[in-house]
Amino acid sequence: PETDEDECYAAEAKEVLTRLLPVGTEVEIETDPALDKRDRFGRILAYVERDGTNINLELVREGAASPYFFHGDRGRYALDLLEAANEASRHQRGLWGACSGTALDPLHSVQTRS
Repeated sequence: PETDEDECYAAEAKEVLTRLLPVGTEVEIETDPALDKRDRFGRILAYVERDGTNINLELVREGAASPYFFHGDRGRYALDLLEAANEASRHQRGLWGACSGTALDPLHSVQTRS
């Protein structure tokens, strides 16, 4: 969910990220050769790792994020991300429980509904 668009669960997702990566945390950034390096807004597209933990995957597991395969392109963690999203959705974790009517559609960015 996008905080600047005031989407459902955006503030809570930011809290989850802050818990996983407090300010000042050292991380490793890993780009994927199968995917673009930046999005159309110039943001770096990468996997974030802390102490061997894939933070992208953790966010999806907790329902604080949803996978989005832009133009259908799938990176090295696509199956893991999709499996984690299906599990989070099934168990109504995070945005899946808080934002009724939100659909898991990895070919489009998540559109939360309150």
